[in-house]
Amino acid sequence: MGIDYALFLITRFRQYVIDGDDPRTAVGRTTAVSGKAVLVAAGTVAVALLSLYACGLTMIGRLGLAATVAVVVTAAAALTLVPAAMGLVGSRVDVLRVRRTPVAESSGDHDGWHRYARLVARHPWRFLSAGLALVALCAIPLFSMRLGHIDDGADPVGSTTRDAYDWTAHADGPGFGPGVNGSFTLVVDLAHATASSDRITDRVTDGLSGTDGVARVAPPRSSPDGKVLVTTVVPATGPQSAGTAALFDTLTGTAVPAALEGTGATGYLTGSTAGHLEFRDTVTERLPLIIGIVLVSAFLLLTVVFRSLVIPLKAVALNLLTTGASYGVLVAVFQWGWGDGLLGLSEPVPIESYVPMMMFAIVFGLSMDYEIFLLSRIAEEWHATQGNERSVGTGLALTGRVITCAAFIMTAVFLSFTGSPAVVVKMLALGLAVSVVLDATVIRLVLMPSLMFLMGRANWWLPGWLDRRLPRATV
Repeated sequence: MGIDYALFLITRFRQYVIDGDDPRTAVGRTTAVSGKAVLVAAGTVAVALLSLYACGLTMIGRLGLAATVAVVVTAAAALTLVPAAMGLVGSRVDVLRVRRTPVAESSGDHDGWHRYARLVARHPWRFLSAGLALVALCAIPLFSMRLGHIDDGADPVGSTTRDAYDWTAHADGPGFGPGVNGSFTLVVDLAHATASSDRITDRVTDGLSGTDGVARVAPPRSSPDGKVLVTTVVPATGPQSAGTAALFDTLTGTAVPAALEGTGATGYLTGSTAGHLEFRDTVTERLPLIIGIVLVSAFLLLTVVFRSLVIPLKAVALNLLTTGASYGVLVAVFQWGWGDGLLGLSEPVPIESYVPMMMFAIVFGLSMDYEIFLLSRIAEEWHATQGNERSVGTGLALTGRVITCAAFIMTAVFLSFTGSPAVVVKMLALGLAVSVVLDATVIRLVLMPSLMFLMGRANWWLPGWLDRRLPRATV
């Protein structure tokens, strides 16, 4: 994000210098105009990351807080150190260049980006249809997403954790079957039991042994004071299998309550596998709340900044499309196994429970960066000319170069992490890389301009009574 902010500011500064401004004036104009976009982008990212606290999981909330601190520091550096550096370099900013004539935002009204903007303006429905079709295609696998926990069985072949897992799970050899790596511990509280301990022991053993998906049940053991029974339930499938997740739901929902019915005792499932599945259920339950908080906060912020109801609504909807398409690619690559050979995976794996939550916050923040970079230039032109087609075309042409360059750098950074041996790191890295590519190309350069061309002056609609009540955001 620091690269994004610095590129955006320096590109604008170079354009002012090329247009004839002295360096000090160029720095001031850049910070005053583009600095506002950086502040709004950083604020939106911070809101998205801090919303992770809404999940009720301290670990996830603190990850969001740590990332927020990094965003705040990065934005502060972009608005202080970058202008200072531009002032020091001054007109020498283009002394080393790869073109004979320096080019910053645009090389003129007839460069490739301006021609592309005019092409989109002539055929907005075609571009909109093609962009939506591509995003929808990427998002299709999303509807078969299965959250879970990636166990040691997905570790690289030859690692000590993978060897230990395989030896333990090898049912035909010295091992104990795949379920032993994901066994459940059943704890029975006898404090208010109305039946004898032996009677409860028999009912638990008989009731759970006949449950579909259970490989075996260990004989229950009683605590020294006789108030607690403990037994181990071994599934027939491994810990990251859908069958084990289904068994957990069966045990907690029907099997354990049925076995203890009428005894006055209460049963609880624990162990690492049970903990991961409880975590999965909590994340699944809270994810809509987090998404809602982020969307509403971003909508309100963009409404204040751009004085429009339509533009924030489009921005929120398009960012949701980016997230959905990124989720779909993750499912195809990791859960369906399409990327096993390319990423060095030994088998298909479920999507780690917290990855969608983390990805949404990060992807929303990154996509909002590009959104605000583009919209801020469109808004500048709109307020100057009141011409929608010219505003959208100019904004697209002037930001296309910097958005593309920033996205290329971000994609390279994220893809470098796919070489990590940790599957979750690979998952986050690929998901973020795909989201940046889709957002900077399909969403920002196809769907957004085509929608704005189609909607015309309605893009800037804001009821007068609301305009009078909204605060004025100035930098």
